[in-house]
Amino acid sequence: MPPRPRQPRPRRRLWLILGALVLVAAMATALAPLAVASASSHKTSNKTVSLSGGQSVSVTCSGKSLSVTKSGNVAVLVCAKRPVKASVKAPPVTAPPATVPPVTTPALTQQQKSAVAAAKQYLSTEAFSQQGLIDQLDSPDGSGYSVNDATVAVDSLTVNWNTEAVQAAKEYLQTQPFSCSDLIQQLDSPDGSEFTVAQATYGAQQAGDC
Repeated sequence: MPPRPRQPRPRRRLWLILGALVLVAAMATALAPLAVASASSHKTSNKTVSLSGGQSVSVTCSGKSLSVTKSGNVAVLVCAKRPVKASVKAPPVTAPPATVPPVTTPALTQQQKSAVAAAKQYLSTEAFSQQGLIDQLDSPDGSGYSVNDATVAVDSLTVNWNTEAVQAAKEYLQTQPFSCSDLIQQLDSPDGSEFTVAQATYGAQQAGDC
């Protein structure tokens, strides 16, 4: 009779399966820290560096770590063990706006104050041009002030000389008739009211003579 083939032992197969499972579990346990380390090595670090002059630098680093040191306007960034220099220009230095000193008007002397009062009194009685009022204050037949005091006094007044020219034109027309050109000449003449040509023309036109 031929020999029978040997049947496998069930207990030996069971031990082989258990050994394979233990080996797989051991490999998984050994590879887990490597996976975590690999994931952590690709983490992203973000830092914002403030510099002088109100400047700041925002840095993003994909690596193991990010460290920052700064000195003035130079920041040294260390990302994945490689130093990188980032320079930031400081804002331009602007000079403060120049201040204009206020214009001060020199105080009037007593004679000039007196001339101002006399000028106002003349203007309250009749119309004058600027030059005519100075001549009236300076004239020996007028108030007898010096040319300087008379000029300073008149210049310190706030007078609309065009309005004075209109009033002077009306005063002339009340005394006698004038043609347009004659009235302008009378208002402009050194022997008349001494207005400027523009003021004399305006005065004659506004008085209704032109």
